[in-house]
Amino acid sequence: MSGEKKSAKRNQTEQETGSALTERIVINRIYDARAGEGEPSGAKNFLVDRLWPRGVAKDSVELAGWPKELTPSTELRKKFHRDVDDWDEFRSEYTAELDRSLDAGELDDALGELREALSGSGVVALLFAGKDTEHTHAAVLREWLLRELG
Repeated sequence: MSGEKKSAKRNQTEQETGSALTERIVINRIYDARAGEGEPSGAKNFLVDRLWPRGVAKDSVELAGWPKELTPSTELRKKFHRDVDDWDEFRSEYTAELDRSLDAGELDDALGELREALSGSGVVALLFAGKDTEHTHAAVLREWLLRELG
């Protein structure tokens, strides 16, 4: 097989893997998961908030993990809550934080847990407490994970 054909085949496989992964990493509000709503049946739940959500008993949601190292830093989280209108800046800064942490080897354990949960045909639900399901760090994290794990 020529180098060009191998490259095309590799790109096709990467695209198929990425698109398959797209449906296997989902985001969901922890309040919905607690009520048995939202997340796909059999999904492994990972809380992706740095702080435990208010009003949620720790035994009310079955968690596979709570990878705090994948959450925005306290400084970035507070900055975002003060200036919610600057979504693009938050998105960029959070992605940069994740990239730096990855390069420093600080995410190896968390990514290993997620890879294990996704093995076979596993589904991962990234749980967060916010009300806005579009402008949330969980959506940014999901996109980043699709890029890194895909």
